[in-house]
Amino acid sequence: MTFIKMCGLRDEATVDRAVQLGVDAVGFVFARSPRQVTPEVAAQLRQRVPEGVLAIGVFTGIGIADIVSAARTAGIDVVQVHDLRSADEVAALHDAGLRVVRALNTGSSGDPATGFGEDLLLVDGAVAGAGVAWDWQDRSLLPSGQWILAGGLDPDNVAHALDASGAWGVDVSSGIESSRGVKDPELMATFVTAVRGRG
Repeated sequence: MTFIKMCGLRDEATVDRAVQLGVDAVGFVFARSPRQVTPEVAAQLRQRVPEGVLAIGVFTGIGIADIVSAARTAGIDVVQVHDLRSADEVAALHDAGLRVVRALNTGSSGDPATGFGEDLLLVDGAVAGAGVAWDWQDRSLLPSGQWILAGGLDPDNVAHALDASGAWGVDVSSGIESSRGVKDPELMATFVTAVRGRG
């Protein structure tokens, strides 16, 4: 079954809706964004995430020590980091007891075939979090094994994106919003249906 992560959740009702829909992971954005939450708010939302659903903190532009501190305050043990530069940084996060999702942008110099020892790889469009679709069939941009597809996904295109890319999972944020940063319960449901209803 395709792994589904809904990202940029900021309030209890949206977290509850995602859990009700049976998603595999929810994402809390700590990076500067209309979807940003503080570690303290994330800690409150984390309490609504049941066992079996991953709570993932999304980070960019801060040091490893600050990521660890925020994750501990929020009570999460999985971090998605968009600017990891080395295996040593991943090892430092592992040493702190965190699982690591390494995020690559298609516009960056990162090679999806070169691992840093991360637990999972996520491939986003040229600008992380911009919600812009990219060429999901370009094999030079796609890793092998289990990986998560992000960037411009919505209920109308996610089935095609999965078929074209062969991704193991998907990560959606702007594609389930009624306005920037505001999740739409019906779009959330339609997205899950589109993923789960594939062939």
